[in-house]
Amino acid sequence: MIEVELKGYADDEIFKEVRERFEFLRREVHEDTYYQHPCRDFSKTDEALRIRIKRFDGHFEAFLTYKGAKLDESSKTRREIEVPIAEPDKYEEILRVLGFREVITVRKIREKYFVKKGIIITLDDVEDLGKFVEIEELVEEGDIKEIVSELREILRDVGVKRFERRSYLELLLAK
Repeated sequence: MIEVELKGYADDEIFKEVRERFEFLRREVHEDTYYQHPCRDFSKTDEALRIRIKRFDGHFEAFLTYKGAKLDESSKTRREIEVPIAEPDKYEEILRVLGFREVITVRKIREKYFVKKGIIITLDDVEDLGKFVEIEELVEEGDIKEIVSELREILRDVGVKRFERRSYLELLLAK
């Protein structure tokens, strides 16, 4: 799958606009631990490997996710492979034994909203970074530029003026 994603800086007004406009799905607490490959510098190849733990409504889910290099100049569109995992601690242990090292853990509170079929918008309050709004659509194929344009228009319509192409990981490492 290809994750077509855009992110913008947000404030209370943008959060309010999204909350009033779109259908609330759920509130989640994310803990994303990123890993560095022992022989390949992901910061140079623009890849990422993480274990995400999501907590919501008294439940928890965990995923191992690989993200490939960005596919275009203006968005965060990239190949994504994600698998659910039942025991994140065991996966972390396997990664360590194989020589992967933990880089950083990104913590955020995320509110998810339904825009229309296939499109989700999220409000993220990221520890040590602040407020952001993200919009994404998972596609198998299609005109990425056209999809990016549609998603950018939705974000502009809720008040986003400043877009950010870097991941939360990149932003935190740049601090």
